[in-house]
Amino acid sequence: MKNTKQSLYGKLVDTIRETIENELKPHDLLPSERELAEIYGVSRTTVRLAMQELEHLGYIYRKHGKGTFVSSVSDSILNLTGTYSFTEQMKSLGKNPQTKILEFEIREANKYFSTNLDIYKGEKIIKIKRLRLADGQPMMLERSYLPYKKFADLTPDRLEQKPMYDIFSEDYKEKIKYAEEEFYASLVNAKDAKQLDIPEGAASLNLIRKTYNISNEVIEYTLSVARADQFRYKILHNRL
Repeated sequence: MKNTKQSLYGKLVDTIRETIENELKPHDLLPSERELAEIYGVSRTTVRLAMQELEHLGYIYRKHGKGTFVSSVSDSILNLTGTYSFTEQMKSLGKNPQTKILEFEIREANKYFSTNLDIYKGEKIIKIKRLRLADGQPMMLERSYLPYKKFADLTPDRLEQKPMYDIFSEDYKEKIKYAEEEFYASLVNAKDAKQLDIPEGAASLNLIRKTYNISNEVIEYTLSVARADQFRYKILHNRL
């Protein structure tokens, strides 16, 4: 019986995904769980499991009190790999990028941030919390930590007007050599969900980025929370 339930659930995920990809448009309203159970002749439990999986995969998103909708899973899905630039990717998709600075403060590095920025504990760091939007829609929350000694005169206004990596290279002559990135799936907490305009507990893609300059110094440590209905992790492996 367990294998039968699993096969029904997996088949339903594939069936609904094919319907989304071939017949529906982004932001179309999907039938309710009760209606889907009747359409496909399965239990509401099976439907609920399938919808949870589709939400984690980024194919659907939910709005409390309004229903379940098709996500933008094709052309507008964003790739989070490479030396990532939110601004550049948004412009490439024909979207208008916008940045709102939610926090900007100078603080002392605790053990965690001194380790990740490779500085002494107690040294000054800049904490920047930014909300990234596209065409007015919240897309990602970024919490960036920079060594104060390198960017002492950085201001919130400059960050709202100019991409951070352009500021690094043009204003501070800091050339990026490479960035270490780690991705993991998670569920959005209440505070972040409110700022991203998604339900608490919705699926998210989380990114940890550590950026190095040509002298192998860490110049940025960023923790990001991205909406799973708007971002997809993609990587290409080459074997010579």
